[in-house]
Amino acid sequence: MKAKRLLILVLATAATAIASAAQYMRDITVDASGKGDFKTITEALEAIRAYMDYRVTVNIKNGEYHEKLVIPSWLQNVDFIGENPDSTIITYNDYAKLDNMGTFRTYTVRVDGCDLTFKNLTIRNNAGRVGQAVALHTEGTNLKFENCRLLGDQDTLFAAGYDSNLEFVNCYIEGTTDFIFGPATVWFEGCTIHSKANSYITAASTPKEKEFGYVFKNCDLTAADGVTKVYLGRPWRPYAATCFIDCTMGSHITGTGWDNWRDKANEKTARYSEYGSKGAGAAPDKRAAWSRQLSGSEAAKITKERVLKD
Repeated sequence: MKAKRLLILVLATAATAIASAAQYMRDITVDASGKGDFKTITEALEAIRAYMDYRVTVNIKNGEYHEKLVIPSWLQNVDFIGENPDSTIITYNDYAKLDNMGTFRTYTVRVDGCDLTFKNLTIRNNAGRVGQAVALHTEGTNLKFENCRLLGDQDTLFAAGYDSNLEFVNCYIEGTTDFIFGPATVWFEGCTIHSKANSYITAASTPKEKEFGYVFKNCDLTAADGVTKVYLGRPWRPYAATCFIDCTMGSHITGTGWDNWRDKANEKTARYSEYGSKGAGAAPDKRAAWSRQLSGSEAAKITKERVLKD
């Protein structure tokens, strides 16, 4: 009798384990219309096993997903693939002054997981010009965004992870003030950086011990009509590092190029540089004296592999 009960217990345990494993999926379709596996991205995250060593694909169909999305730290090796960057939209509208939530809780999407890829998606904060309102907040590392759109106004992209490496390829990023900010190391390649107001593009807070902060390679700097005075960056903290290589800059970029955020001490530590800038906004002879124009050999050494080596 005891042996029989033990066998029943073993079989029941095995059945439970099989049922539990079955809930995890490797290929998931999210469709707001209800024709996929899930209607929301948040629901789909529950079907992904934590810390798995295989890749999972989350296919997101066209639609507007009104979600405040958190991708948790225990998720890795996931590809989030939208159907079309113009019509696969994740959107929310929190902002810093709403219930005193502060800047760092305003995100539409927060990514805490690592080794993740995002393609063909729009991530939007549509709160409007109401102060700080983050669209994308990243804490994880080894994150790649390809053919994505980040839409917002002030503080659109918060690259927050102190030890994070991020890559943006062929993306469109827009905003008004400091719309790319934070301490992470970030490689931007072939991106369009669009200023919606006279203000500042970047506000890096690169740690002193990090060799690189933001590197823009072959990017286009554009602006909305009527925008005529935009700075490439100002240091959010000392040792801010930002570099533009072979970028095309519109006439909205000021001759000075860089601002010290009203703190002269930042001029001693900020690591701001350019090489091969083109367009009406390229003015190497007018740039702030505390910024640098790189030599060809120096610029050649700044490769994606070196920047994201960690």
